[in-house]
Amino acid sequence: MLASDSTLLETAFDVFNEVYFENSLPKAVITIQSSPRSFGYITVHKVWKDSEDSYHEINIGAEYLSRPIENVLATLMHEMVHLYCLVNGIRDTSNGGRYHNKRFKAEAEKRDLKIEYAQYIGYSVTSPTERFVEAIKENGLCAEIDHCRTTGSVLLPPAGGGDDSDVSGGSLGKKKSSTRKYVCQHCGISVRATKDVNIICGDCMDIMVKVDGA
Repeated sequence: MLASDSTLLETAFDVFNEVYFENSLPKAVITIQSSPRSFGYITVHKVWKDSEDSYHEINIGAEYLSRPIENVLATLMHEMVHLYCLVNGIRDTSNGGRYHNKRFKAEAEKRDLKIEYAQYIGYSVTSPTERFVEAIKENGLCAEIDHCRTTGSVLLPPAGGGDDSDVSGGSLGKKKSSTRKYVCQHCGISVRATKDVNIICGDCMDIMVKVDGA
């Protein structure tokens, strides 16, 4: 983890806390660690402590840092919404935190995220709206993270906990990718590849279908 990446995420946390939560969120420890099954997560318990207090951990998956910055920060906001729900006693998930309910969707959409439904994980599929992208620009959070952790194997998209959709709002300047999009017809999870491939969904064990024009 490079110090500049950590600093960007910590700065974004503080900015989003002020802009979207009226500085009501407690501090959290922001980490960048391997998380091949999710774009990000937040710990239910306070797993970090110092001489003054204890803190929840928000992790951003190191394997997915090379996504556009608006998607990375949408993942951060996704986890900050979970933090808001935690400290305010809002039950926003079930099934061990996997299934996101309409309470999560409502709180996330108040913070300029686009939330879509997928079977088994609920209202978890997250992407940045145009207004969210504008907030990133207005607050000087446009720096791209141009590297990520490699695993030596092909990663299927995570099952939830962050953004796994295309950017729905404005763009911060990355060129459109010339990739193919494959979708699981059972649960709706998607994955992109740089060439034609034959893959199955790890959750449903169904063949993923190529989507034309995606």
